[in-house]
Amino acid sequence: MTAIDDAPADTGGWVQQTWDPEMTVGEWWRELADAGLSNPMLPEPWGRGWSRAEAAALASAMVRIGALGPPTGIGMMLAVPTILAHGAEDVVQRYVPQILDGQHAWCQLFSEPGAGSDLAGMQTRAERDGDEWVVNGQKVWTSGGQWADYGILVARTDPDQPKHRGLTYFAFPMLQSGVEVRPLREMTGRAMFNEVFFSDARVAHADMIGDHNDGWRVANTTLMVERAGIGGANAAAPSAAIAGTVAGHLDQPAGSFVGRSTGGSGGTAVGRSRVRWLADMARQHGRSDDRVVRDGLARLHTLVEITTWHMGRMKSGNAATGGEGNLAKIRNSEMVALARELGCAIVGPGATLAGPDAPTGGELQELVLFSPAPSIYGGTDQVQRNIIGERVLGLPKEPGPSKDTPFRDLLKN
Repeated sequence: MTAIDDAPADTGGWVQQTWDPEMTVGEWWRELADAGLSNPMLPEPWGRGWSRAEAAALASAMVRIGALGPPTGIGMMLAVPTILAHGAEDVVQRYVPQILDGQHAWCQLFSEPGAGSDLAGMQTRAERDGDEWVVNGQKVWTSGGQWADYGILVARTDPDQPKHRGLTYFAFPMLQSGVEVRPLREMTGRAMFNEVFFSDARVAHADMIGDHNDGWRVANTTLMVERAGIGGANAAAPSAAIAGTVAGHLDQPAGSFVGRSTGGSGGTAVGRSRVRWLADMARQHGRSDDRVVRDGLARLHTLVEITTWHMGRMKSGNAATGGEGNLAKIRNSEMVALARELGCAIVGPGATLAGPDAPTGGELQELVLFSPAPSIYGGTDQVQRNIIGERVLGLPKEPGPSKDTPFRDLLKN
């Protein structure tokens, strides 16, 4: 491995010297992980403790050089921060390295058909059987479940406890006979999400993350990280390769994935590059002098810059309210909706067309179709506003059963 100094400015040289498109995806990702660069915003020894701006500089250098980005997905975004925060040392050592080098892909096993906005109302149960837990139930909206080696699972382990206190969090092995994954196709034509069924599936007691019946506290760490990520806290070069053993990408040449579409929601992200893309589109369609379009571009630019500063403040530890992740998620929904409306105003009737021959090659059209999703996934915007009202502004909670009511006595969705 080529040596690298601590200074982010030196990483471009390291990438230039180390990147070889003939490496396999697995070999390249291992180089990144060994150098602490697959997720440099993590603390040492897993990352380098960098700021978002420093990580973004690395991402820009990798794009400029034409290198494949690091592994992405639920494992990197959600599982690693949660395991580092709550996992026992043996759990950390067992799982974190193989997420950082892309050997294992993960999914999030939280939402259920009757427990989406009311996530703590989940009914998937886990019952102790010696050194294992037996899991039965159903999850839904499971991003990347069809590629996952493991999942972060929250299940009900004590129905006699109040609903927020009888949950336990596990690192759950997906590749077993008691697990069935069914992809759900969205109106974009993609299948990002899945429903997952558990029939006497098993997870080791040693793979518990946090304490027994304390899964809600652990899950809140995951949700906080997720909402910040949706709001724009992550900064990494794009990668079309899928992590883990299921997709079969680890043994393929890393260079074969450079320049390929990342799929999923990557094309719907709204940041500085999206503002530039819309401004270029306005010029191409002769709308750059239109006052409404110019006003929309200015508003979107302003929201993106505010979000960038907001994320930097969160990373620096200067967040003041405790609701920064919720605020970032709401702002992301607003930016996606504004980008959609602005793009449609620029292109006009062409926005209704689809396929590679459509204006923008179909990129705007996919953004339009996908745009309702950010206001729903990761907790709806309405849920985020409730959280901000209750936890940040101190407003009274909505009326309901006592928080000490056992889960089995509550009405079920």
